[in-house]
Amino acid sequence: MKRNNFLRSLFTAAVMFSSVAYAQVSVMLPANPGGGWDGTGRQAFNAMNKAGIYTGPVNFTNKGGAGGTIGLAEFQNTQTGKANALAVFGAITVGAITLNKSPIDLSKFKPVARLTAEYLVIAVRPDSPYQNLDDFVKALKENPGGTPVGGGSAGGVDHIALALLAQAGNVPVKDLNYIPQAGGADTVTGIVNGTLKAGISGISEFQQFAKSNRVKILGITSAQRMEGLDAPTFKEAGFDVEIANWRGILGAPEMPEENYKIWIDRFTQLNDSAEWKQVLETQGWDQFFLAGPAFGDFMKNESERINTILKDAGLVQ
Repeated sequence: MKRNNFLRSLFTAAVMFSSVAYAQVSVMLPANPGGGWDGTGRQAFNAMNKAGIYTGPVNFTNKGGAGGTIGLAEFQNTQTGKANALAVFGAITVGAITLNKSPIDLSKFKPVARLTAEYLVIAVRPDSPYQNLDDFVKALKENPGGTPVGGGSAGGVDHIALALLAQAGNVPVKDLNYIPQAGGADTVTGIVNGTLKAGISGISEFQQFAKSNRVKILGITSAQRMEGLDAPTFKEAGFDVEIANWRGILGAPEMPEENYKIWIDRFTQLNDSAEWKQVLETQGWDQFFLAGPAFGDFMKNESERINTILKDAGLVQ
């Protein structure tokens, strides 16, 4: 009888573990299909499956708009307390919450893992009078209104990077002439035809145009020089700026602690896997891993830094 009870208990424990490990996962992708957040979520779980880390079912939901705040608001309203509910988000979301006056509070979510980063570059025409980043910042200081710079959405990571550069160069942020563009190709067109004096975007947006000599890259926001890019870091050029367009994973608010730890472990295993390293190489993403409470601390610091910049730029009160 004791043996039967032991076997029954063992079977029950196995079933419970299986239900935790292979319950269907819900993943909110707060953007339209085909974008960076969409790709990050789908590629991460595909690599996780190939590596045998998590091989159960995954249900993806795309809900774009307002820098990810629409999708995250729905996620918060419908998935709070769920054991296997995750969402992809990134640096853009931090400023978008403030700009859109969203009720989302990132501190309520479970910080699972920061996964990838893409660093930003400033580009000008090849025949531009700005031969280096110092020349550009001097022009920005002398005539900020007459130095239009194109990039992504107002308050987004491109705008933030330019504002940080202005601060480092003693240029009043509120005087910047920043012109949001629909995409990187539009920014390049503006640089080439002269309507923009410079453009700022992710390296992947500009690198192909730099190789074909349509633009010249003056600097990159990474901590170290990027292999294959003939341009200094902002810090190397004398401006203490480092920022990345990072992407990561959030767990649902009030996710059970047991499941939270399981997901931290799974994404840690993913980060170390050959399958994920292949994804990073194929997609041109930089590994930028940080997990659990340390990621939560990073999010808090980023929120404070970005919101300060938005205030300095006059975008929020």
